[in-house]
Amino acid sequence: MDRTSNKQGKSFPLGSTLFPDGVNFSLFAKHSTAVQLLLFDDVNAAKPSRIVDLDPTANRSYHYWHAFVPGVTAGQIYAYRVRGPFDPARGFRFNPDKVLLDPYGKCIARPESRTRDAAARSGDNAATALKSVVVDPSAYDWEGDSPLGRPFAKTIIYEMHVGGFTRHPNSGVAPSKRGTYAGLTEKIPYLRGLGITAVELLPIYAFDAEDAPVGLVNYWGYQPVSFFAPHDGYSSRSDPLGVVDEFRDMVKALHRAGIEVILDVVYNHTAEGNEHGPTICFRGLANETYYMLAKDKSRYADYTGCGNTFNANEAVVRRLIRDSLRYWVGEMHVDGFRFDLASILSRDEEGRPTASPPVLWDIESDPVLANTKLIAEAWDAAGLYQVGRFVGDSWKEWNGRFRDDVRSFLKSDNGTAPVMAFRLTGSPDIYQQEQREAEQSINFVTCHDGFTLNDLVSYNGKHNEANGEENRDGTDHNLSWNCGVEGPTIEPHVERLRNRQIKNFLTLTLLAIGTPMLLMGDEVRRTQNGNNNAFCQNNETSWFDWDLLEKHADIHRFVQELIALRMNRDLPVQRLDMTLNELLLRQPVHWHGVRLDSPDWSDESHTLAGTVRLLGYPLWLHIIINAYWETLDFQLPQLGDRLGGWRRCVDTYLDPPHDICGWAEAEAVNGPTYRVQPRSVVLLLACAGSNGDPWTC
Repeated sequence: MDRTSNKQGKSFPLGSTLFPDGVNFSLFAKHSTAVQLLLFDDVNAAKPSRIVDLDPTANRSYHYWHAFVPGVTAGQIYAYRVRGPFDPARGFRFNPDKVLLDPYGKCIARPESRTRDAAARSGDNAATALKSVVVDPSAYDWEGDSPLGRPFAKTIIYEMHVGGFTRHPNSGVAPSKRGTYAGLTEKIPYLRGLGITAVELLPIYAFDAEDAPVGLVNYWGYQPVSFFAPHDGYSSRSDPLGVVDEFRDMVKALHRAGIEVILDVVYNHTAEGNEHGPTICFRGLANETYYMLAKDKSRYADYTGCGNTFNANEAVVRRLIRDSLRYWVGEMHVDGFRFDLASILSRDEEGRPTASPPVLWDIESDPVLANTKLIAEAWDAAGLYQVGRFVGDSWKEWNGRFRDDVRSFLKSDNGTAPVMAFRLTGSPDIYQQEQREAEQSINFVTCHDGFTLNDLVSYNGKHNEANGEENRDGTDHNLSWNCGVEGPTIEPHVERLRNRQIKNFLTLTLLAIGTPMLLMGDEVRRTQNGNNNAFCQNNETSWFDWDLLEKHADIHRFVQELIALRMNRDLPVQRLDMTLNELLLRQPVHWHGVRLDSPDWSDESHTLAGTVRLLGYPLWLHIIINAYWETLDFQLPQLGDRLGGWRRCVDTYLDPPHDICGWAEAEAVNGPTYRVQPRSVVLLLACAGSNGDPWTC
């Protein structure tokens, strides 16, 4: 082991920065007394090949330790040891036995024998610790690629898991690429054929897969160990730098297909957990800076349900978050971010909600992020719920009330007709007072956290026994309905009802004003066998089963046609580069019930009908929802002769291919009423053109 000489280096930029003659290393470690930079020739080595002792006089500027090491190149594996007081009562947890990641490290090397436990128990863990890798971000040919910048009004989001999308043996992807960025890249034609315009990837920041119940793994990835490095477990390549390039290859390929990349990011906690957790990075550098601590500073404030809470509004942490976001946009070309438990970012350093949280305004006002999609999960695990009032002007929000109210209405709960009208029209009861646009609402009925769409109509209760917590984990507030049988069934009438309910959910999600989000596999009735908290199930419970594409081809086709309808791919209004969503924005809705002009807002109502005339365009739409068990005849608005009468585009009760069709193939509806079957949704269209031809607009 050599003691390597070094030059003084600079405190900025943080992390490892490559120059022609070497690398500058810089690290924030407040209250530390000594720092060693460790250089490894092999990630599995028990000891570093070289140690750089940083001089507290020459290599320290305020709280920053830095050094320039000549001759170091991209691919160099490195880490730190940091000395300082171990005094939990004061919030200090320095431990020189532990090898630490660089918080600004752009790549991670993972030893074959890596264990989470070794970072938590006493003793040296050099052989088993995660380590950082020097990266040259400029050493990649983007071939002119850049983020796409598509407006939310033209966006269809598909929430998906990189690993689970192609992990299944029937994915058609080569074994070496299953569950990887490269595997996803191979399946881009499927995504494009479905019609989605943006993928929202569950966490791809490097995470600790061992942070899970005994015998299981952390599948979802909501336990980050780095905010700059892509997760190496999703790479088909063995070399650490290959992980970075494989991720960028995927982004570039998605962009070529017209698909944006949104990352689900976790800036509210880390995988270091509570006071009994491992020392991986932040805890061993500046514990009292990076984390919110309880009044007893030996313990952590936990607003996340994960053991700790990142101190996001502390100045150093704010900068880290902003630098991370800028890196992923500038160097990795991603198009946006969905912030997990984003309400935590509005808490001050004492954990109190604040009206003007600095970190959120930092993100909102950053010029690099100005054209980036910012989506908030506007709640946290400690009861703070901010849907409709999340800070800032550019943030969009996961609309949890859309999910709950649509579920309740379609299973015929009382008191839901009035709120259903709001959810269809962009949730003005939530957002209008903030003078936000309708796209503020990210509309969804399912996401990774909870039932899949198939399970929402197949189970009355959760079935999480496989998670090893005796079915105590996961929410009990599912608002689900099994259509008469719990779980799988061969009863034709139950399956037909489930198919219909699934189409109802999809229709309302994709036709409602706002930005729709679909969950991976819902388009083919992917099931998790009733597990509504499959965070630890890296197996066929969570993977996309590609055989379902044939088994449920009718649902897949239905989704394709719905997206085409929403995106105005054959809308008979010509010369318009606008989606149906854009055409409907701010147009008045005339509400009805079974009878015209008589909407039933009573507590027992389970019907809703609405007519929209697109002002300035010769186009009318009429939607009818019947959530009763009985068939009902709905009066239809009368149209002038020039409009040519109503035509049916959607009727979820009908068998395919009559359940949905393009505008041009829509069948004429004769008579003053339309018979709507039980638990079904109908969409009618009328259109007229200036030349008198009702279908040339």
